Amino acid sequence: MKTDRIKRLEEKSINTTPYISMERAQIVTRAYKKYLGSVSYPELRALSFKELMQEKTLYIGEDELIVGERGEAPLATSTFPELCCHTLEDYHLMNDRHKVPFKVPESAYEIQEKEIIPYWENKSTRYKMFNELDQEWIDCYEAGMWTEFMEQRGPGHTAGDKKIYEKGMKDFKKDIQDEIDKLDFLNDPKAFDKRENLRAMLISCDAMIIQGKRHAELARQMAEKESNEKRKKELLEIAEICDWVPENAPRTFREAIQMYWFVHLGVVSEMNPWDSFNPGRLDQHWYPFYKKDLEEGKITEEEAKEFLECLWIKFNNNPAPPKVGVTLEESGTYFDFCTLNIGGLKTNGEDGVNDLSYMLLDIVEEMRILQPGSNVQISEKTPEKFLRRAVDVTRVGTGRPSIFNADTIIKELLNAGKSIEDARDGGTSGCTETGAFGKEAYILTGYFNLPKVLEITLNNGRDPYTGKMIGLETGDPRDFTSYEELLDAYKKQMHHFIDIKVKGNNIISGIFYKYMQAPFLSVIIDDCIKKGMDYNQGGARYNITYIQGVGIGNITDDLSAIKYNIFDNKKFTMDDLLKALDNNFEGYDDLYHLVANRTPKFGNDDDYADDITTNIFNMYYDEVTGRPAGRGGKHRINMLPTTCHVYFGKVMGASPQGRKKGLPLNDGISPSKGADTNGPTAVVKSCAKMDQSRTGGCLLNQKFTPSVAYGEKGLDGMTGLVRAYFKLGGHHIQYNVVSRDTLKDAQKHPENYKNLIVRVAGYSDYFNNIDKPLQDEIIARTEQNFN
Repeated sequence: MKTDRIKRLEEKSINTTPYISMERAQIVTRAYKKYLGSVSYPELRALSFKELMQEKTLYIGEDELIVGERGEAPLATSTFPELCCHTLEDYHLMNDRHKVPFKVPESAYEIQEKEIIPYWENKSTRYKMFNELDQEWIDCYEAGMWTEFMEQRGPGHTAGDKKIYEKGMKDFKKDIQDEIDKLDFLNDPKAFDKRENLRAMLISCDAMIIQGKRHAELARQMAEKESNEKRKKELLEIAEICDWVPENAPRTFREAIQMYWFVHLGVVSEMNPWDSFNPGRLDQHWYPFYKKDLEEGKITEEEAKEFLECLWIKFNNNPAPPKVGVTLEESGTYFDFCTLNIGGLKTNGEDGVNDLSYMLLDIVEEMRILQPGSNVQISEKTPEKFLRRAVDVTRVGTGRPSIFNADTIIKELLNAGKSIEDARDGGTSGCTETGAFGKEAYILTGYFNLPKVLEITLNNGRDPYTGKMIGLETGDPRDFTSYEELLDAYKKQMHHFIDIKVKGNNIISGIFYKYMQAPFLSVIIDDCIKKGMDYNQGGARYNITYIQGVGIGNITDDLSAIKYNIFDNKKFTMDDLLKALDNNFEGYDDLYHLVANRTPKFGNDDDYADDITTNIFNMYYDEVTGRPAGRGGKHRINMLPTTCHVYFGKVMGASPQGRKKGLPLNDGISPSKGADTNGPTAVVKSCAKMDQSRTGGCLLNQKFTPSVAYGEKGLDGMTGLVRAYFKLGGHHIQYNVVSRDTLKDAQKHPENYKNLIVRVAGYSDYFNNIDKPLQDEIIARTEQNFN
């Protein structure tokens, strides 16, 4: 049960409307004006961060035990003009939006117009990107062939590891100074660049210490004025903790939690990383502190749970900074993609589940708020009791925790060149992406529209959405005499588009390399200190750049419709199909019935369709994997959409599979809506035919009605499905336990469903926060059963 304290904190967090805070933008702008041109770019970034920590308004709220906010108060949302300088029109859109609004104070409009825009509109990384990228990249971007994460956020998708519980900032400073002292200016031509990066890291450590000391001083000042003796004692305890961390390594469970939160705030205040920041193997990192404090009588289980729930509130107090443009289309949510990993394996390969793992599941079940996300890592060694408890929590209906195959994740990391120890210590962050925690920069660059490539192919290189020639002239498809000829044209188009996308990735990477270092993040990611290189310059031990493939179910069903009906069974001609597509199938009812209902589809364990899936998957893998990346390292693939499948559908006409113009694509590697008719086991068998260990993450949604998931029989079915899929090599599965009737009623009467949370893609969101096209897509997902 939640304590009264947690109930009050939760109520405030839920009922406060997110608003735009200009404080960070003003402080960083002043710092750039003060230092730009007189120091190196790494030091400029570090000094800006230090001034932010020195000048920002602090907040310690009533009832709080874990302290610190990114803005000056809960739900105060910072902007990052050095990355993306919002226009006044952006601000009006944020303020006036019916769903997911950010209220903009009147003063913010004036500050943005008079201080921020004049300085940043031609200096932000977004401006530099669109100034440097080729026109062919921009044409493809505008056509919806891909999206670009870095147009308004920094490289992200990384997670912490245990080092931040073993070292404080003063210990990191010693490590950094040792590397400075070892620099060889006689023989190392990069010694000067390394010193600039290392000096910046030193400054960022000082900034973090300032953050802790200032909170300690504020807590003491508040204690002096506090008349309630219990709260006075709590404030003095907060002061003592903040005096110690983050300068020093934590000694207690509560200090470990506060240490993490300060580090988290440091990462997300320094820049605006794509997936917020993730605390790694949280239960394993904190268990030694928890066990020791329990044994020594310093805390009770109830107190430990309350500390953790205070942390949950902190996550929920920090919505994702507002987006603009295409990214707003693909991800209109407050959720900042911070995902807590629970369970999995230890470094030595043994089962990693402990008592804290179960407590965290209890909290996931109890704290039905938007953030943080959560997942469980399930290995063959994971106790059945833990899996059943995790699945039982998902039946609450919030789509949490999502469920990952720890054994496949380790294979993925090994395939990407990690050591076995680093692979076991890794896991997932963001939606479903895999990385070596505390040691890797795994950068997501944007989504790639696989079915759009076919649309371009069927139009001989022209994009129907923009009317521009963005592809190759591979021939009039009416002249193709075989399916293989069509597939060869598709492959040539894919190669063409991946060339353009990778070139763009490397240009963007170069901009961040030169202008947008992340010195504090570099401190806590191996081996940036050792190399004297920034995180955004390739300093991490491992560097992988990902392109996320979207619509594998759609492209399968599209090609299946063509192969099966045109070339194999001669049901109609290519000319018939192209005319039907041009008319959105209006007047072509018979043809529509054939492609929509009488053609093999992905998701039914049907090799006719699934062989196409594996062929396209392998083609995409071969086109992307191994290409050099701008920061060093290589490109790899993921198969996930967040909510980009809705946006991609909007920029496409009708599809050969029978999808009407503008409707969403499939989410992740889930089948197209309504295509999977043979039950959940057939779905996972189809998905498993792709070698998911060759990716850095795949996403599979499955929906069950509460009646199907109910009781021991429902629990047996859902846990059995997890084990079966994971035995086949599946990477991830997540459950929505909600009926179509409930969702339809929620559309009609949103006032009755204010707290209804559903699984969207790799995250959960309030159903009322979701735009109608995405609501409709979730409603249309197949309701599975175990009959």
